[in-house]
Formats: sequence, structure tokens, C-alpha cells
Amino acid sequence: MTTKDPWDNSSGMRSMEPTAGCSPIVPEPELYRSIQAVLPRDTDNQQPSDCLNKGMLRWTLHKKVQKNPANSLSLVWVLIKELEKAERWDSRKCIIPLLHTLMYAIIQTAYIPDELYKRVYDFCKRLLTYPHPYCTVGLSYTKRIKTERSIPGLMYQRMVTAEQRLKNEHYPFQDRVFVLADPEVFSGSLGQVLLGDFDTCGSLSPLDHMCSVVQHSIQAALGAEQCHGPKLDRALKDMGQDAESHFQEVLAALEQSAEEGGRGDEGALKSRLQQLYNKIVPDTDSETLSSGQLCDCPLPNPEMSFHLWTEELDIWRVLAKWFRSSSMSEQFSISQEQEDFVLGESPNDLIPSDMTRFSVLSNDSGIERDLPPSADPSSSSTLDAASMSSSWEQCKSNQDSARLLRRGGIKMKPSVKDSMVLMQETLEEHASLGGGGGGGGSGGRGGRKGATLQRRAGSSAMQNPFPRQQRHFTARIVAMGDDRVLGRLAKAYYFFRKREARRLFLTMKVNLQFYYIPVCRATTPISSIKGNVLQPKEIPCTLGSYLSMVDPWYNSNIKSLGCMIPKLAKMTNPGKPKEPFVSDIISYYVRTGQQPVYFTIYFVKITFTNMTKSPVEEVFLTHLEMEFPEFRQISASIRDKQKKSSGEVCGAVVSLNYRKVTLSGRDVDKGISVRTSGAQINAIPANETEDLNCLTLTLNESPAKTKNNMVESKIRSNNIKIRSLESRSFTVTLDRDSRRTFRDVQSVEISPCLDPGYCVQKTMRSKFKLGEDKDAGLSKYMSKGLPLPINTFAGIIT
Repeated sequence: MTTKDPWDNSSGMRSMEPTAGCSPIVPEPELYRSIQAVLPRDTDNQQPSDCLNKGMLRWTLHKKVQKNPANSLSLVWVLIKELEKAERWDSRKCIIPLLHTLMYAIIQTAYIPDELYKRVYDFCKRLLTYPHPYCTVGLSYTKRIKTERSIPGLMYQRMVTAEQRLKNEHYPFQDRVFVLADPEVFSGSLGQVLLGDFDTCGSLSPLDHMCSVVQHSIQAALGAEQCHGPKLDRALKDMGQDAESHFQEVLAALEQSAEEGGRGDEGALKSRLQQLYNKIVPDTDSETLSSGQLCDCPLPNPEMSFHLWTEELDIWRVLAKWFRSSSMSEQFSISQEQEDFVLGESPNDLIPSDMTRFSVLSNDSGIERDLPPSADPSSSSTLDAASMSSSWEQCKSNQDSARLLRRGGIKMKPSVKDSMVLMQETLEEHASLGGGGGGGGSGGRGGRKGATLQRRAGSSAMQNPFPRQQRHFTARIVAMGDDRVLGRLAKAYYFFRKREARRLFLTMKVNLQFYYIPVCRATTPISSIKGNVLQPKEIPCTLGSYLSMVDPWYNSNIKSLGCMIPKLAKMTNPGKPKEPFVSDIISYYVRTGQQPVYFTIYFVKITFTNMTKSPVEEVFLTHLEMEFPEFRQISASIRDKQKKSSGEVCGAVVSLNYRKVTLSGRDVDKGISVRTSGAQINAIPANETEDLNCLTLTLNESPAKTKNNMVESKIRSNNIKIRSLESRSFTVTLDRDSRRTFRDVQSVEISPCLDPGYCVQKTMRSKFKLGEDKDAGLSKYMSKGLPLPINTFAGIIT
């Protein structure tokens, strides 16, 4: 790389001198040192402070270069050289971090020459020969660069239009970020600091965003030689509301070129934008255009809504409210009766059998024209949720004194398209993840055929014959907290799918993307723990630790943020304006973190000692703990002494029935009786050597050897049943959440949670195809389990 290209700093950069409002140009050696400083190293997992510094340095790097177009182009140039060097040295650990940083810089760079686009495109195309996840990330960026090369500025335009909900007729897609925070972690000043951070980045108006799109699109197409950035910026600001018409024109031009798919004349788009530029800046001929001044157009953070996840917050209702308030929702209009129906449902309405239905005798003909003139049919269609949930006694007492209120009819029979949506999703997921059928998850990184124990990760568009249905709305749900908030997220997602299985409303319109930022209130400083090592039971963010273990870039940018957020409340000066930090990190995460890691949601049926109390059906994601309260006070040292002296373990006798899972696929059913004071069931592995997609049951006491058998210290299974054989009852806590604690429990049954889409298809077949194989037809190609996909930057790097 000793020769310089015509677009390198020796020529092109001289024509891009910073204007008065720009930050100074950063020399290439300084950019190189900054890039080297943010790359993940092998020692990062042992040095939490280093990861925190790398996350801050990455944020500082992007802040430094986005204020000057020359800096952005220099960064792109340095990054592609570093990627090519990493390719030559086979330093794969640096490829994905460098590639994400490069693409984020390309989106915001004012102008990129075609030669540089070609160099980036060729590198991304070479990644297709790499194993997963490099080929998946490379394919995604290869497509984007190919489109961006033929239509410069398209990524920026689409991203701003969707994230800021700019009203237009050409690009109907909209994105929204919903930050759901655990109130026990983000209570008091910490929640206020985050709220203030989000408010700081929302000061621009929709007209400002439209002007930025016009500015960036024209500059990206024409470059410094044919566009005078400052003059274009002043002209757009002086236009005021008239700039909206130019925004619509730019969108029409770029989207028309995108629909043609590069088959049309590439010079037509440039010529069209040149004419628009001459219209906006009419005196272009009077001054020299080769001054090389371009204005920066920083990428604004997407719209974010911050919610403390209380018991009253229901994800389904939040998404439905956003969808109905959207400027594009009229294209997918629903009747008022449907709105009232879905709003009147309780969050706990899971399946039709859970809903008590009453019949009320009507004393009219049921025909609207037979109503008396004084009756207003429209008034009955505006019933709120409270009136819908009125009790049967109130209806019965009022039916004699007043005519039954009339509501509009609802067609209960879904269309063929609606009934296939949930099933299509499971087919898409099955195809993209490699096949298989076990309830514990299928497909992924390898392992036994049909029910691999390897955790599934990433999306494989190259192997997916079922293209995902295009949805105009994307809800990016960011959970912030420890394992408790993830347990609540899994439960909410399960309820969401249950509700959609009953009646499709959001599934066909809204695409859900899940993200996770591990944050916890540390009661014990990490440095005070001997050896800086926490036991799995003491780690409050086990899933976040797992993601940081398999994805180094997640470890540097997201897990380290969890260490930083609790300090913000102490560091913030209320009277001093500050740069948004948390919202910037979240924006980077949701835009570049597109590789999901799938975590199995587990279903648990809890039976109580009181026979009059109905069993409870729940779900958990990371952890289930059971213990006998009467043995809680007995210390571990006393238990060990009793075991050494008498050979007996202190505790209650329980029966364990489980299906032992093995890598060979020869699963066997086992049943044992053991005495214990409690047990821990973990779904997230503590280290890479135990990275299996199954549950690990560990008894509180080391099991003793017997003549007939030996109880394993760790039991790995996906189907477990525990039952107390004595009169003692035990306590069950799900996902370390004290609000999800159940007492006086007699038994628990645990199995992977089934996807409602599969259950619907199975139920339909059982009605019409009695006696056939339960997995006949399309059912045998569907993924039966319901995984929770958490997006990361790379998925799982092996």
C-alpha cells in the first residue's frame, strides 16, 4: 500500500478544507492510533476497565470525525487499509469491529469516490468465502455497498426518513426504539439522567431532518467539485417550509433509482440531482464550484421512548399505540371495533380457554334500522376498555332496565394469509437456522442432526428459501437491567405471541428486534472479590456475560456501558449541557447489531401442596431456583460436617425425572431420588467449555454415592420434573426476580416453550386430519420451540 490513489489525502483532501463551523482535520496517524486503541484484545475479558475505555474511545472517535467531512473520508480510508491488513494477517477477531466502524462512517461521510466504494465492495465480497458469522455480515454489507455505490446517499436517506418518521409517499418504512428499563435498577436520579440524555438529542424539527437529507444526498452524488456545501446549506435554511418539496423530490429520485435496481442510467440520478441543486442555489454560475467545501450532515439519533417497566406496562399495548399513531398507519387501517376489541383485552389473556364468555339475551332484532330514532349506533362503538371489562353481574342487573348496547360486528374467521403468517415465520426461522426439530432448539453451529445442543446464532439469508415478509414498521426493543428484566422480556414476548395467535394484529405489520444492555446496581465492588471471579449464582447479568464472551465487540461497546451508566448520575452536572452518550451508544447498537443469538424460553408448570389452588404456568429464560425454607439457615459448613459424619445429606427427599441430553443424540430418560435443600437450574453457560443449549441442574449439596447408582453433580437436560416426596414444600424463584417467587410448591415440570405458530398449525391439523402423524405436512418443517433472539454485532464467533 505504498502507492496513493487519486482520491487519497495527497489530492482529494486538499479540496476539502474545513469551514469555520467544522472541527479541525485529524491527521491519519492519529486516526490510526485511535482505531488500534478500540480494537478488542484477548485480555479484554479479564480487564473490565479496558473494555470500558474501548467503548468510550469508539464513541469519541465517531464524535471526532462526524463534525468534518474530511475527517470522515480519512477514517474510511484508514479503516479499509486496516481491514485489508487484517485479512492478510488472518486477524479475524478484528474484522467485524473494523467493518462495523467502517460502515457507520460510510453512512455519515459527505462524499465517497467510486474507487473507494469499489475497494470496500471487493473486500466485503471476499468475506463470503469465510465461515459464519463473517460470511453473513459480509453478505449484508456487500448488498448495501453495491446499492450505495450506484445510489450514493441512499442509506443515510432511508435511515433518517424511517427513524424520524418523516412523512412522504415514497418510503413507507418506519423505525422506533423502545427502551424498557428495570425500575429497581433505574430508580431515582439514574432514571432522570437517562431521560435527560434522550431529551438532549431530540431538539431538531422534522424540517431540519428533511434539509439534512437533501444536503447529504446532493453532496454524496455531486461531490466537492460540483457542489458548494455551505451555499446549499444556507439556501435550504432560508427556504423554510418550502424545503419540504425538495425533500420529496430527492426521495422520489433515489427511490426510483432503487426500484430500477441499477438497470437504468446511473448518470440520470446525478443529472436529476444536479438540476435540483441548480434550482436551490440559482447563482452557481457566478462563483467557482471547485472550492471543495462540503458541509457535515451528522446522522441524528433515532426517536427513542424511555419506559420504566412496571407491572402496568404491556409491550403489546405500547406497540399498538405507536402503530395507530403513525403517519403511515392509515395504509393498514383497522376498524374501530377491532381497536376496541384489542384494547379491551387484558394482558393476561393468553388463550381462548382462559377467557370466560357470557351470553346475554338481546331483546331487539339485531338489525340496525330497527333501533329507535333516539338510539345512536356510533355511541356504542366508542366503549372504552373499562366498559368492556364490566362484570357479568352488572350486565345482568342492567339488561332489564335498558336496551343492550350495540357494537359493530367483527369477522372472527381469519383470511388464509392471516392464518399462515405465524407458521411462515417459523418456517423462515427453521430454514435460516439449518433445520431440525427438537424442542430445545435446532440448527446453529453444528452438533447432532435434528436436535443440536449448539446454541443457534445469526441469520443465514444465503440458505433461506423463504424470504421474510416485508413489514413497514420495525420496533427495536432495548431491555436495560439484569437477568430480571430479561425474564420479564421473555414472558412479555411469550404473551405477545400467544395474543397474536388468537388474533393477528401486529405480526403482519411490525417487525420485532430485541437488544439487551446489561446494567445492575453493584452492591460489592468487583475489585474486592477474591481473584475478581464471581460464581455463577452471584452474577446478576449472566446473559450479558455470555454475549460478551462470544462477541468481543459486544463486550467492548455494550457490556462496558453497563458499568458506566450507574456512574452517570454522580458525574452529571445539571447546569452544564452535555453530549448525549447513552443514546449515542444505543443508536450505534441498534443500527449495526443485526446478528441475533437465540435463547430458548422454558415453560414451567408449578403445582402447589394446596390441592384447591390451581397450577400456575410460567416461563423463564436464564435461571430457576428452588429451595426448602426450613433448611435455608443451615450453613454449608454444617451440611458438610453432617455428610462426613453420618453420610447423609441434610434436606428433603425429592424425585428427579429428566431426559439426559448428550452430544451423540442418544438421550435417555432417568429417574432418581435424592435428598437436598435446594437446586439451581441455569440455562446460560458460565464458560465456553460448557456452551450447550440446555438446562444445567446443580444440587445445593454434592450428591452421595450409592450402591445402585451415582447421582451426577451436574444434570444436563431440557425436560425436568422435580417433586417433593415428603410433606415439605419448597419455594421457586424465576430469573432471580423476587416478584416471581412461588411458595408452598409441590412439584415443577420444565420443558422448552412451544411456539404458538406451531401450536395453531398443530391444532388445525388435529381437527381435520384425525389419526395422522402429528408432525405431518408442513408441521414437520416448522421450528417447535420459541427462542428469544437478542441482537449482537457478530452473533457467536467460534
